[in-house]
This record gives sequence, structure tokens and C-alpha cells, in this order.
Amino acid sequence: MQFYRDGYRPGDPDIVPAAAEVLARGAAHPSEVDVLIVGTGPAGTVLAAQLAAFPGIATRIVERRDKPLELGHADGVACRTVEMFQAFGLAERLVREAYWVNEVRFWGPSEHDRTKITRTGWVEDTPEGLSEFPHVIVNQARMQEYLLEYAANSASKLEAEYGLEFIGVTVGDGEHPVAVTLRPTGSIDPADDVVIHAKYVVGCDGARSRVRQAIGRELRGDAANHAWGVMDVLAVTDFPDWRTKNVIQSAGKGSLLMIPREGGNMVRLYVDLGEVQAGDTEIKKTTAAQLADVANAILHPYSIDVRSVAWSSVYEVGQRVTDRFDDVPDGDRTGRLPHVFIAGDACHTHSAKAGQGMNVSMQDAFNLGWKLAAVLEGRSDASLLASYSAERQSVAQDLIDFDRFWSAFIAQPTADPAHPERGGVTAAEMRAEFARQGRYTAGLATRYRPSSLTGTDENQDLAIGFEIGTRFHASPVIRVADARRMHLGHTHTADGRWRVYAFADTAGTELHAFASWLTDSPDSPIQRFRAPDTDIDSVIDVHGIFRISQHDIDVPALPAILCPHSGPLGIQDWEKVWTTGPGADVFADRGISDRGAIVIVRPDQYVAHVMPLTAREELSDFFGGFLTEQRAAALR
Repeated sequence: MQFYRDGYRPGDPDIVPAAAEVLARGAAHPSEVDVLIVGTGPAGTVLAAQLAAFPGIATRIVERRDKPLELGHADGVACRTVEMFQAFGLAERLVREAYWVNEVRFWGPSEHDRTKITRTGWVEDTPEGLSEFPHVIVNQARMQEYLLEYAANSASKLEAEYGLEFIGVTVGDGEHPVAVTLRPTGSIDPADDVVIHAKYVVGCDGARSRVRQAIGRELRGDAANHAWGVMDVLAVTDFPDWRTKNVIQSAGKGSLLMIPREGGNMVRLYVDLGEVQAGDTEIKKTTAAQLADVANAILHPYSIDVRSVAWSSVYEVGQRVTDRFDDVPDGDRTGRLPHVFIAGDACHTHSAKAGQGMNVSMQDAFNLGWKLAAVLEGRSDASLLASYSAERQSVAQDLIDFDRFWSAFIAQPTADPAHPERGGVTAAEMRAEFARQGRYTAGLATRYRPSSLTGTDENQDLAIGFEIGTRFHASPVIRVADARRMHLGHTHTADGRWRVYAFADTAGTELHAFASWLTDSPDSPIQRFRAPDTDIDSVIDVHGIFRISQHDIDVPALPAILCPHSGPLGIQDWEKVWTTGPGADVFADRGISDRGAIVIVRPDQYVAHVMPLTAREELSDFFGGFLTEQRAAALR
């Protein structure tokens, strides 16, 4: 964490003074904005936090509810989501408060008496080495609170506006072509309507999204829904694994997913109520007491005595996805660019069994946020925004396909050794399949396909452990300036910048030559794509990773890109030079070639390309595929 770069100020460094642009806009909510976010769910709050890093971008976020979410909804936080929270400086707070999912235990019918359940095995929840962060459980409401607080504390001072519901949208011409009509929640009087004019609108308003309906998109997929009863309970029980995650299958009485909650006492129970036809409302009448009865039947010979129910619901989720995540008509050949987007449950829904809904929704917004900022700040052409739907729709479809397989697998009855002809899944098969899917449930299976933003793999052998198209896998290193051991990548903040990690060759000469070229050559992407009079690292943040002792590196003597003078005071940034040490050898851990490597990382933490340290023209051309030339503009 860096602060005091613009001078000393007392108090909490996470609370940043309002930027001059924000003060100039005043306290009133503007009727013209750059971005309007509809909905404060997982996607909306991530997008708000991301855009809050750019006080020059006028953003509003509105919510139909009259106050922030307080209870219930999603709770599983994948490792990848915790990694993303690290970019906002929120991971430490998140994991401190959370329940850590360390094991998953499996229960099924006893061989001796199939009316009773017995423990059939267990697996490690997240295999060693997948992430430096755990899979955790935190109430969705708390996660949204973290993000909204982050946005409010930022220089943008962005705060959600409650009690406003979306009525309609039209897209026309002009600087703010999108007109959105909002109305106070509960009002039926059009006289109460307010119209906001925006450059871009993002619908993060859930599975019944009005924004999605307004742009003519539909969720397509299963006609039938799968119903789940869910409740957060405080209970007394003789069940021995009350404080571990459990997958419990009974003989003919249903299945139960049990997930302990944060705080050491509460447990969430997911009770499988089976498939129902879309539109069937009877299942919604199931009470918490009835859910407890079903749970007790499944748990026999154990039982739970529910003393308090913090929240309960019955919900139905079908596996559905829209064909596009923006307002560009299907088959459009005019080159029209998107102005209205949808994210999260507004464009994909699925069962609770995959545990990915909130996580994938947040990643949607993390993908879109930096692209909106790049376009609105003039660093990229508006055509960049077409990549949002192209990239995230395929991710959502992969999620639907996985969820369909996973739901069907778990829904199988337990195999009865006495009746093998009836089929079913054995305890060993359940454990093996759960372990095999660990990378997906950790949120680490996303791989972006080759495009202008993601390169091809002809140089992948230079950095085997940084796979192109996948998230940048952090690894322990030592910061040269203060000998602090930390993970490379944890300085990657959600600030919209690209990262270039230059890993040294054995002699270190190619790294030095590369850094000198980046610093001095007019053809380097550092010089081509940053605006005049901006910091040298304002668009691309370069880090050098050496193979020699920190005691043998003179940081100020390195090329200026590795110790740049930046900020209003022009002081040095000492936190861009790294090396290895005992237990912190990123070269061995990530398979870096003796020839070294350039690893390019997108603002959303995904590996965009791997190149040799000798790359010059190809590196500059890669960035030229999506960044706008600033040098030429300065010369005109």
C-alpha cells in the first residue's frame, strides 16, 4: 500500500480526500454522467469500486431497494474472487472475517443400515498451490458493504443512491446518447420520473433485469427450474461435522449441502427440493420449519435443533444465459458500438451447486470496468468495449455447461451395493469428481481466447507457469528496496493500468537493455501510449525481477522505468524491483526460462502475453492493438 506520494496528511490512509474534479461537480447528483450503474449487487458494487478509482469519470449507481442488502443471498467466495479483492486492498479484511473452507466431507447411506448416514470420506477443498488465498465464506451483504465503502472512501466519493428503480432506456445520438428514466421505488406517478443522460449504462439488476428486457435480451436455457430451500441457522446438534463443509446424500430422502458461516456459530443449509416447472409458485410456500424437517430426515440418525433462523428462502434457478451482454443488435454489420451493458445475474443464472454465481458476476464487472475507464479517459478507442460481451459471454456459457454437468452428477442417487442395477454414484466417485473440479470451483478455470487483448502461445515456454489467457498466478518474491517478502502481483491494484513483469535472463544484461529501451526509445509503448505531462508509468506499470541478491542491486542506478519519479512531487517509486530468496524463487516456481521473459498482464489480472526480453517492435505493436497513440497527438 502506497500513500503520502502527494504529501503528508494525518488520519486513515484508506480515506482519500475528494479529487478536484469531484469538488467541481458539487454535491448534487448530476443529470449527465459518464456511467450509470443500475443495481448494487455483486456486479454493480465491483463496477462502482473499479470506476471510483477514476474521479474524472462521472459515475452514479442506483438501487431500487431503500437500503443496502443486509441478509442472505450468496456466500461462497472463490479463491479467484479473493485475489481480485486484493487489487482493491480488501483481501486481508475479507479473509480475517471469513470462514475458511479447508475440507469437504462426504456423507452417504450406511452399508449396514441405509436409513442412516455415515461419513464416507473427505477431500481438501482447494488443492495446494492453486492460490495463495483460501476459499472462504462471507455473507454477500458484507462483501458489497466492503466495496461500497471503498468507493465512498475514494477520491471519487461515489455513493449508492437507494429507492430509485429503472423504468426504461433509449439510445440516441450526442455526447450522452443514453437516456435512462428512473422513478422512486413504489411510485406509480410518471410525474415523479427523473431522466439521466449517460455515455454508458450497465444493468447489474439481477435475474429479472429490467435493463436486459429494455435492450431486448432474453435469458435462454432450461424451461424447468431447480428449487432449493436455504436457511442460515443457529442450532444445537449431535452431527459431528457441523463446522465443516458437507455434501450429504441420503437413501431416498434427498440431499443436503451444509456450509458453516463466518463467526464460528452459524451454518447455512441448502436443502434440495428438486425440479419444478417455471412459473410454479407452490414451492415458494415452503417454510423454514418444513426445511428443518427435511434436513433432519436426511441427517438421521443425527438431528439439529434450530434455535434461531437468521434468514431463509426458497428460490428457483434455471441454467440460462443471454446470447450477448450488450445492446448491439444480433448480426449488426454497421459497426455500431455498445452503450448499454448487462452483467451478473442479468445475463446468466444457474444452480447453487456450482457456487459460482456471485463470483462470476464480480468477474464480469472487473472485466468491464477497466475497459470503460480506458475508453472514457481516451487511452483506448470505444471499439474496445465490444470485447466485453465477446469475452464474458463465452465464460458464462462455460459456467452453464459446467453447472449442468455438476448438477446432474450430484443429483444422482447414491449407489446401493445390494442393487447395482439401479445405478447411482459411489462415495469414491463423488470424492474423486469433487477433487477433479477443484480448479473450476476455485474460480481459476477461465481462459480468455486469443484476441487483440490476449496473445498466442508461441513463447509460452519462456514462462510456463504464467499461462496466457489465465489469471496471473502470484508467487513469493523479495522486494529489493526493503527486503520484504511478498507475492508478486499483490502490488497490482485496481487502477486500470497494464502491467509488464520483466524477468531477468541469467546474466541480467537483457533485462537491463529492455528496461533502458522502455525508458528512452520513442518507439517503446511507454512513450507511445501515455499522454504528455503524465507519469511515465501512468498507462503501463513495469516491474523488474532479478536473479541476484537484493544487496547487489542499486535501485536508483537502474533504468528510470524501474525507479520512476512520479506523482505531484516527482518522488521516486521504490516498489518496482524484485528478486528471489529462500522459499521465494519465482523463476523455479513459475518455470521462467534462463533467457528471461516478458509477462504482460491485463488490468483485470489476466495474462495477456509472454514475449522474449528481446521483443521490441512486437511488444509495441501488441499494445498498439488496443491503446491509442498519444505521442502523435502531442506532436500535432
